[in-house]
Amino acid sequence: MKKTTSLILGLFLMATTTFAQRTNVISYLEIYDTTTGKHVVIKEFPYHIEAPNWTPDGKWLVYNSGGKLYKVSPDSPGEPIEINTGFATRCNNDHVISSDGKHIAISHGTKEDGKSRIYTFPFEGGTPTLVTPLAPSYLHGWSPDKKQLAYCAQRDGNFDVYVIPAEGGEEVRLTTAEGLDDGPEYSPCGKYIWFNSVRSGLMQAWRMKADGSEQTQMTHDETLNSWFPHISPDGKQVVYISYNKDDVKPGDHPANKNVKLRLMPAEGGASKTIVELFGGQGTINVNSWAPDSKRFAYISYKMKE
Repeated sequence: MKKTTSLILGLFLMATTTFAQRTNVISYLEIYDTTTGKHVVIKEFPYHIEAPNWTPDGKWLVYNSGGKLYKVSPDSPGEPIEINTGFATRCNNDHVISSDGKHIAISHGTKEDGKSRIYTFPFEGGTPTLVTPLAPSYLHGWSPDKKQLAYCAQRDGNFDVYVIPAEGGEEVRLTTAEGLDDGPEYSPCGKYIWFNSVRSGLMQAWRMKADGSEQTQMTHDETLNSWFPHISPDGKQVVYISYNKDDVKPGDHPANKNVKLRLMPAEGGASKTIVELFGGQGTINVNSWAPDSKRFAYISYKMKE
């Protein structure tokens, strides 16, 4: 399906507005505990940050701000530490850490044309290596065996889910349904890829086998557009973000909206709202579960007066 100009523009803005640090918002880095139902702000930032990742060893939360990546301790968050991303200083909120914690994959707006491409580099910092020559490509998942990356890409006017060897190579298209398919993320067992799709009318969470077969709708919300399903490391729970359907078009996930974080069993079943907040874009774009599968991190926002 040919995408509308507004959708293409929206995805472009999604990838580019994060390059310059916004100072018109206050960002709150929060942690939700699924065992107690409590959430706590661990650090407040007087500017815009996005999309925390929890490292596999539990020591760091990684986020992006102003086109760069930073890390803070979830237990005693002091001053943020910048991660050396080399020439990649136009990182957006699509960044993922390898299962062994040794590398980071990012989406970076290439200087020559401003389009998002995927790169990898060592967690401790270094020169990024290009993985996807074709653009735009928006990273979301890294297979547990570290061999494959999963991403949303625009090819010939269509936005679909693709996979590619993490070392680079030929990309493979996994979805062909009408409408936007986005947010692909591997399950911890590596057998499935979760993603979100508008093919049913509203944006909903879907699951397919890692080869693209057996594409199955997993959420059936009649009043919500649901994005970015993230699977806990033990493979038992999925958290995702939802917009009220009257607030946004199915293919949009803007910032500065009243949204909900919802939790569901990974095998399927009823979802429940666990947090309501002001956020949206940047809140929980990538997997932010702690290694213990009991907690996850997210960002809420407040506009400055």
